[in-house]
Amino acid sequence: MNILLIGKNGQLGWELQRALSPLGIVTAVDLPEVDLVDESAIRKLVRRIKPAVIVNPAAYTAVDRAESEPDIAWAVNGIAPGILAEEARDLQAGLIHFSTDYVFDGTTGKAYVEGDHPNPLNVYGKSKLAGEQAIQRVGKAFLIIRTSWVYSTRQGGFVNKVLQWARQQSILRIASDQVSNPTWCRMLAEAIAQVLVMGKQNIYYWLDERKGIYHLTGAGSVSRFEWARAILDLDPRRNEQIVEELRHALTAEFPTPATRPLYTALCSERFYDTFGLWLPGWRETLELAMSVG
Repeated sequence: MNILLIGKNGQLGWELQRALSPLGIVTAVDLPEVDLVDESAIRKLVRRIKPAVIVNPAAYTAVDRAESEPDIAWAVNGIAPGILAEEARDLQAGLIHFSTDYVFDGTTGKAYVEGDHPNPLNVYGKSKLAGEQAIQRVGKAFLIIRTSWVYSTRQGGFVNKVLQWARQQSILRIASDQVSNPTWCRMLAEAIAQVLVMGKQNIYYWLDERKGIYHLTGAGSVSRFEWARAILDLDPRRNEQIVEELRHALTAEFPTPATRPLYTALCSERFYDTFGLWLPGWRETLELAMSVG
């Protein structure tokens, strides 16, 4: 299978490159090989590689900065996915694109299913929703995978921030009113690889028969506060922590340029019903992630 992976340097992209490599030839790119703001560069790349499937975890993910750079966020998150979908359709290639829980406003108080009405609160969420809609307008052989609170122990993200804060501060104040599903990017990448294995005989038609939006996250939901507590408990180098107290806080106590939704847990049942795959519980996955690095 000839796979084009866009966004190889991101936390999910790095894991996808590793998970997809046994399936065939993986051409993995990022800046400077391709700039998702440049429509011509995107089209030239796809036409040169002629992939059987395009996997796109790339995104403009700086949620707060997107408020002051909406044009860039919109180009990368909202327009580029539609261009990829058009090129994939013309090549009869599949497209797997990743989206976000931030397409929802977080006001329902229950786990969102794919048919729930999106209502993003910030530029990042609006641009990601626009990307979903652009792919759906093209409408061929696509999976849009909405996920949430994706983390890696390799780079950046909430897990590493908590570990860093715990070594620098005696008191940590963490929002307890934000709730979603922590998702280890390695598990997410491996699930996508398994999906491609299922359809490897004719990936375009196989994906086209199952096309649509799917939610896929770590099982179970948790607040950021409780997630942080688990991170501290499972820290393999707890002796380096200087933190003495973890305090509840509200999101409103941390003003940011972008408004964040509060309850964005996602229900992954449709993915399981279609592909027979699910991700393990968030805490057991976190324990594994922190033990293997």
